[in-house]
Amino acid sequence: MWGIVRQRISSAPTLQRMLYASRSFSSAAKEMTVRDALNSALDEEMSADPTVFVMGEEVGEYQGAYKITKGLLEKYGPQRVFDTPITEAGFAGIGVGAAYHSLRPVVEFMTFNFSMQAIDHIINSAAKSNYMSAGQISVPIVFRGPNGAAAGVGAQHSQCYAAWFGSCPGLKVLCPYSSEDARGLLKAAIRDPDPVVFLENELLYGESFPVSAEVLDSDFCLPIGKAKIEREGKDVTITAFSKMVGHALKAAEILAKEGISAEVINLRTIRPLDRATINASVRKTNRLVTAEEGFTQNGVGAEICASVVEESFEYLDAPVERIAGADVPMPYATNLERLAVPQVEDIVRAAKRTCFRSV
Repeated sequence: MWGIVRQRISSAPTLQRMLYASRSFSSAAKEMTVRDALNSALDEEMSADPTVFVMGEEVGEYQGAYKITKGLLEKYGPQRVFDTPITEAGFAGIGVGAAYHSLRPVVEFMTFNFSMQAIDHIINSAAKSNYMSAGQISVPIVFRGPNGAAAGVGAQHSQCYAAWFGSCPGLKVLCPYSSEDARGLLKAAIRDPDPVVFLENELLYGESFPVSAEVLDSDFCLPIGKAKIEREGKDVTITAFSKMVGHALKAAEILAKEGISAEVINLRTIRPLDRATINASVRKTNRLVTAEEGFTQNGVGAEICASVVEESFEYLDAPVERIAGADVPMPYATNLERLAVPQVEDIVRAAKRTCFRSV
């Protein structure tokens, strides 16, 4: 472990690898799970750049609590894939120190709820160092793992931290939805010179999505800070990220049967937020619904609402609707848990309200 931290590796990623591929989604060639998309992205980046290494609880011998790091220990060895004790503050700090010395750590939290143990290193050591050093120190580190609600894991394993980390200058915050997102955004995160918080969703790991040959190319990479219009529409804009994108798409299908054309925006990046795409959509549809698993107060939806009011207020034909998690710690009981997390029907009702349809 300390050998790799002390070692300076002179070989740098080629210019070709640093260029972001912002090409459009092409025809699907196969299906891939989000789990496999993340695994393949890690594998390819570790193969292409010897400065990339993985650390976290059970990422090696157990091959990851969610099998995201499956096969990496056998392929790259314990110098580049190593297990840590249950000490988030300790291994996050070691990762930041390694990034100071030009390595590219990918630090896995078994759940982002436990990143609170490492918050000092993420915010004070990683996010602020480039600014405080007048650009002399880069911190190319990725903090990744499952974020938000899963199923039946209670309040201390269910919180969404997108708004928390999204409020901090110096961090980039990514929230993939599909396999294309997971693969392209994780590659972008690893190649980026700044600290990136990569928020996945446990319930999406086993979901399969169509991917094209372009997405499977080892040079494929998505641009950080650019949202994707998953479905075009003209009556109402629905913004979402992570698991809520799927809910928004299902809501759009239901709304279409009732004559409401919904445009669904997959944010992909929380910080920097693609305000241009959001505002352009709202100026077309004149209505906005935001969907997220996190809390309403100081949430991602609140920031989107503020942006639209500041830049496109005169285009709004109805009040903005915000769909978010209930303002309580996540209940353990299944029936209460469902009430605490936004559902498809919540988005449908909100969209109808903005269009002045009866609900």
